[in-house]
Amino acid sequence: MNKEEIIAELKTIIKPYSEETAAFESIDEDTDFLTDLKINSANLVDIVLDIEEKFNIEIDNDSMAKMLTVKATVEVIESKRGNGGQ
Repeated sequence: MNKEEIIAELKTIIKPYSEETAAFESIDEDTDFLTDLKINSANLVDIVLDIEEKFNIEIDNDSMAKMLTVKATVEVIESKRGNGGQ
């Protein structure tokens, strides 16, 4: 699964939690979940749980703390899936 496919999956996961339609429609690697999409920290935990289930990975607390932007989240997913950004 490449970066674009991961981002597409992330959009599906994030959509129910974001009230910022314009920001959601223009998601890119620099999109910040808290500032741009106005996702609260409780929902961010839900998103991480959904990511774990969707990608069949386990995300530790250190990795979770980094997952504030789309780019950082993609990097965590790639590293946990063992494809190291391929």
